[in-house]
Amino acid sequence: MKKILIIQTASLGDVILSTPLIEKLHHFYPNAHIDFLLKYGYEGILLKHPKLRHVIVWDKTEKKYKHLKELIKIVRNKKYDLVVNVQRFFSSGLITTFSGAEMKVGFAKNPLSIFFTNRIVHTINTSANSPHETERNLKLIEHLTDSDSFSVKLYPSNQDMALVSQYKTKKYITISPGSLWFTKQFPEQQWVEFLSLIEKDITVYLLGSPKERDLCERIIDKSHHQLSLNMAGKLTFLQSSALMRDAVMNYVNDSAPMHMASAMNAQVAAIYCSTVPEYGFGPLSDNAHVIQTKEQLGCKPCGLHGLKECPKEHFKCAITIKNEQLINLLN
Repeated sequence: MKKILIIQTASLGDVILSTPLIEKLHHFYPNAHIDFLLKYGYEGILLKHPKLRHVIVWDKTEKKYKHLKELIKIVRNKKYDLVVNVQRFFSSGLITTFSGAEMKVGFAKNPLSIFFTNRIVHTINTSANSPHETERNLKLIEHLTDSDSFSVKLYPSNQDMALVSQYKTKKYITISPGSLWFTKQFPEQQWVEFLSLIEKDITVYLLGSPKERDLCERIIDKSHHQLSLNMAGKLTFLQSSALMRDAVMNYVNDSAPMHMASAMNAQVAAIYCSTVPEYGFGPLSDNAHVIQTKEQLGCKPCGLHGLKECPKEHFKCAITIKNEQLINLLN
């Protein structure tokens, strides 16, 4: 096998959870050229990845379907031997179907999977023995490799490591307070209260995208924690990951920063509001903690991906999480 394409054009977290495929395919086919297709805006997470040849970007922001048509041509012209489609949507199914690859592998849930050479069942439930998403993804290539697990992994450059080293001179933690979904985001006021309880000699770096800069600034201002720095929008994905690696603790929601921490095997405290780790998207670090409400709520979980607002209008899954659950991890 000489040329392989992995497709995952969903969220940043989904891309990170697909990285074990890169690791395993490279392990079994070390001489193969492996490419990765993802959504515009997330290409930085795989920048200069040592086991990838090319990162192909699909710009969905404007003229989405015009770009899709162009993308199909690009993929077809590359003459891949294997296409591994990690996504379960029609558009990625089109790219796979018309790729011209001899082997087309994807999940049976994809509406165009009838045209794949291998269709793998993808099941999400909340049972205690439900597999992690990384395990579900690796099932796609089990027939070409074996049944062993491989870890999520990111590769910050030496330059990334050098840049963030200036922030590692003293004991520090990171907080990533944002999320794409309201019901997956620990409330702003509770972040404020938590930050105000942190010892004054611990430096706190608040991480996030440029869109989350105002949120981080408000949390710092209201908490009055003197050693807090707003880093939202100032670091790349890989630089943030490099900073997370050596933190005393990384506090995150059920969102991409949790998976960034996992990919660096960094200590992580994952706060689950409306979702549950049993869905198979939980933290994978050796030192990982899941924080949830201790109340029994019949409405939790209310969805796989989170929602724009609480359906019950009380958001008890978040507001009943106690500050002690977070702060005790620093003692």
